[in-house]
Amino acid sequence: EVQLVESGGGSVQAGGSLRLSCTVSGFTSDDWNMAWYRQAPGDECMLISSISSGGSTYYRDSVKGRFTISQDNAKNTFYLQMDSLKPEDSAVYYCATERRTFRGVYGPHCPLAFGDWGQGTQVTVSS
Repeated sequence: EVQLVESGGGSVQAGGSLRLSCTVSGFTSDDWNMAWYRQAPGDECMLISSISSGGSTYYRDSVKGRFTISQDNAKNTFYLQMDSLKPEDSAVYYCATERRTFRGVYGPHCPLAFGDWGQGTQVTVSS
């Protein structure tokens, strides 16, 4: 059974930083994609960033230059470093993993019926 456990959410003032962590267990494929999604009230579940086993990364335009996705294979942990946070970044953030790419995958509610997902962690950015 694949399990993803997230941590690192919280409250921060605009301009501040947070680092989200996602520890994955039970995923045995050498080919993988890992993604961070977020959902704010009234918004759809949207892909923020992803990274593949081949090293390719994706960032949503609204977070380019501010967010960085990374991995620590030894710890089976993925990170989302979020800098220069804005109030509009406030949302519940989810990590997810799948063999297939997450690009183009979205829907009305997180978690989506695609891959395995963490429980979500709240990020609140105050102005």
